[in-house]
Amino acid sequence: MPYALSLCMIVKNEARSLPACLDSVRDLACELIVVDTGSTDRTPHIAARYGAEVIPFDFTIVDFAAARNLAIATATGRWILMLDADETLDRPSASGLERLGHLDENAGYFLERHNHASDSQRPFTDYVVRLFPNRPNYRYRGRVHETIDSSILSGGGQLRESGIRIDHNFSSDRETRRRKNHWYIEILKEEIAADPSDDSRLDFLAAEYHQLEMFDEAAAIAERIARVRPLDARAHLFAGIYHLLFKPDLPRARADFMRALKLRPGYPEAEGFLNRIDEQEGAKCTPSSE
Repeated sequence: MPYALSLCMIVKNEARSLPACLDSVRDLACELIVVDTGSTDRTPHIAARYGAEVIPFDFTIVDFAAARNLAIATATGRWILMLDADETLDRPSASGLERLGHLDENAGYFLERHNHASDSQRPFTDYVVRLFPNRPNYRYRGRVHETIDSSILSGGGQLRESGIRIDHNFSSDRETRRRKNHWYIEILKEEIAADPSDDSRLDFLAAEYHQLEMFDEAAAIAERIARVRPLDARAHLFAGIYHLLFKPDLPRARADFMRALKLRPGYPEAEGFLNRIDEQEGAKCTPSSE
């Protein structure tokens, strides 16, 4: 049978959330691989109690991709399901796991992630590749904001929707988030310095600056992305958004959106922002009535 699923995880001090995560995949995975990056609580004991193989990992040098890749390299299943300890698999949608596994296609699958903050904010949804074949060339990249998408694509695979849902419960404490932003920024800078050719790190760096409301820095990175990806309409769109909304420069924003529209004719977002610029400039030219 082509379907055999390995759950792979990296954890640290997740004693509170880990049981719910492992309960959500009970009876679905043929094995549980848990890489522990330095827990000082009962996390390793809890994982072992569920039958997981617990592997210590030296996290002196922060590298989330390396930790995830160790879990994958240890797994024996034909398919990998990657979850974080603060995520749970939605059981009603979990039937898709076996269905996709039996298809045995060379594809990574997006899971629909519902993010629930610890405060009263409404949940938001994003899509993350967490289900993929266990192949030796499919590995995560990036010390932080690690992804496997490009590895799957470069290995001849495809990325597809799955209909499978996971729920993500996270702390939204502002100060904790800010400390993490600054931590990630420094690591991303190190990655960029080590490999300037990997412009994917720039996207994450711009996002970290944006979350910190450091809009000048985020705009500078957006401009850099547009320079290194001159044929990427989306890159020019985002540069234009910064020049329109956060670092007001209407002529430059117009040029950005025009470039995006030239690269992608009919680009609705670019057209919408150009209309917005026209309205703003028209309002400036209209004399006020006394």
